[in-house]
Amino acid sequence: MGDRFINEGVKWILLVVWFLANILAWVVSYITYANSDEFYYMRHLMGASLPVARASATCLNLNSMMILLPVCRNIISFFRGSCETNNYYRRNLRRQLDKNITFHKVVAYLIVIFTVMHVVSHCFNFQHLYNAASGESGELASVLSLRTTANGAKLNPIRVISKNSLGLGLVEKALVLLPGWTGAVLSLVLILMFSSATEFIRRSYFETFWFTHHLFVLYFAMILAHGALGVVSSQSNVAHHDPKVCYELYTEWPSEQCPNPEFVNGSASSWKWLLFPMVCYVFERIFRLYRAWHTIIITKVVQHPSNVIELQMKKQGFKMLPGQYIFLLCPSISRIQWHPFTLTSAPEEDYLSIHVRIVGDWTMKLKESVGGDQEGEQPVARLPKVAIDGPFGTASIDIFEYEVGICVGAGIGVTPFASILKSISERILTPDSDLKLKKVYFFWICRDTNAFEWFTELLTSLETRLAESGRSEFLEYHIYLTRGWSHRQAKNIYLQEEQEVDAITGLRQKTNYGRPKWDDTFKQIAQDNPGTPGCFSVGQRVYQVCYTNAAIVMPA
Repeated sequence: MGDRFINEGVKWILLVVWFLANILAWVVSYITYANSDEFYYMRHLMGASLPVARASATCLNLNSMMILLPVCRNIISFFRGSCETNNYYRRNLRRQLDKNITFHKVVAYLIVIFTVMHVVSHCFNFQHLYNAASGESGELASVLSLRTTANGAKLNPIRVISKNSLGLGLVEKALVLLPGWTGAVLSLVLILMFSSATEFIRRSYFETFWFTHHLFVLYFAMILAHGALGVVSSQSNVAHHDPKVCYELYTEWPSEQCPNPEFVNGSASSWKWLLFPMVCYVFERIFRLYRAWHTIIITKVVQHPSNVIELQMKKQGFKMLPGQYIFLLCPSISRIQWHPFTLTSAPEEDYLSIHVRIVGDWTMKLKESVGGDQEGEQPVARLPKVAIDGPFGTASIDIFEYEVGICVGAGIGVTPFASILKSISERILTPDSDLKLKKVYFFWICRDTNAFEWFTELLTSLETRLAESGRSEFLEYHIYLTRGWSHRQAKNIYLQEEQEVDAITGLRQKTNYGRPKWDDTFKQIAQDNPGTPGCFSVGQRVYQVCYTNAAIVMPA
């Protein structure tokens, strides 16, 4: 099978393994609390919902342990870098590491699911404890409610309603307990974090997303405190007091056959699950601060058509690979907003650059701060200070492992290929280069003509350099305009059809109008290039292009 199928297959296998791990953890914990004699009397007090609550808590600990690790981007980058070899299995492992945010979202969904199960189960548990404390659950439940654990705590933490009660009954009694109010805070925090993580909030109200997501500190503090009292106690003298026999003889306690049952509080276990990821995340944040302190100099600001600006920067000791990305911070705009941008410079160039499309408040402020809204070039001394974190890898850099590469981009999502195409042109012109690539197919789909303007400058330069070196056939690019042309433009396009250069882009290869016919295109590529090409797509709209057509160009 082709790499794309195997890559997708490995992704689903890993997700299935994680789901199975959760199911196994839930079932084992449920069986323990549902069948163990140590919890016989606690089940009598709390009811059948106790095992469900404890099993859900186990899975919450498991997923809370994993939720931080996928966002430790520097740690992931370290492991990704250790896989930078031509080994087939390491290459596929590297691609799975690129799906860290996808896994982070999956774990978040599981946390929400198990939180709902845990909260609902505990609502029943507290109701049963309340009934036991008020004598509504029978005499044995009332007797057990008065029992104490080895450290003097009541087996039933809920007391009979006092005359000074606020009248809230069960809710009041539950919230005054440490597990009650910490659980309420946990639920509220989770609701805020989850609801503000939607794509709309992230794109339109980034600071709202940032602030609410950083409530994870409170989330972890509460989850550590939530089980500190060990409300779910276990019986410690089961060998001398068999609860299955003695529960019917509770009126005779203590007796030779049934001495008084002895209980110990449950031990807090969340810290055992969370210690390692929290330590990892602390080191991750320290390393981010360390990198942010390094001096970054903006050396040049270039204004491109289509409301795009290019920032050229220098950072001492900075190393990158084609197709990688960085996170950019501009403190003069916001000290908390780190935004990801693909590097458009090549490793062979003596600077690093990004192209920024002005589409929102933050990018507009960035344009204003670097003088992009003014005529003429701004002095370097007047440009704002910035910090970067990265670079981080993407699967696009694997194109250099193939003899034939297929690149598919849409709109501004084409930026990763800018770095790759630049690097390819530099390597082609280097006599001693060990470039494995022999042919590159580049497909770019845009909605309107304005999107072409800034990137065609790079394609024109690359086209000229390849022609001068006698390698014109190396790059075959196809640009598709899906909409956005007027009747007048269509007429001009028709009249200039016989010209050597395209009427819109000015390139030698003509623009196509409409959407690509991928089946025919990939069949032709497979016919012209025996072997296994590498297919790389960037952008949500074209992500499935390579995957759905993989069978055509990547035979089993």
